Amino acid sequence: MIQDDEILDIVDESDCVVGQKKRSEIYRQGLCNFRVVNAFVVNSLGQLWIPRRSAHKTIFPLCLDVSMGGHVETGETYEDALQRELKEELNLELNMVNVRLLGYLIPYQYQVSAFMKVYEIKLDWNPEYNKSDFIESFWLSPDDLIEWLDSGEPAKSDLLKLVQIFYQK
Repeated sequence: MIQDDEILDIVDESDCVVGQKKRSEIYRQGLCNFRVVNAFVVNSLGQLWIPRRSAHKTIFPLCLDVSMGGHVETGETYEDALQRELKEELNLELNMVNVRLLGYLIPYQYQVSAFMKVYEIKLDWNPEYNKSDFIESFWLSPDDLIEWLDSGEPAKSDLLKLVQIFYQK
């Protein structure tokens, strides 16, 4: 078993739990019927805080990423996973930040990697990110980020789509 090979809920087309699988099996089989959370940290200038993943990441090493993201583990709600991942990745407590739900995306409808809830966190400073998750970060306007991605900057597969859905004017 690979490190961090957590057990994730498998869901049906209505996002109801129908079983469980190891994360490695889900990715090996190319499934999209599991749950994730993503969040964008946004400052008062409207810039997105975008980190670069560390080299040891199993998927998308050294790629740009959403500010925070993670799998919803078996038995967790989206909100439970948001709270856990915020603490693990950005050293932030959910009850101490201004957070709002941007949207709920279904993979078959939006061609994203999984069922996901996407949140926004208002913050005017760099989060104290986990150095084992990320190696650097940037404050970028949505347009500048899209320009970077269009010019070939490596990124996690859903990043461009999420920025376009929630931040492109």
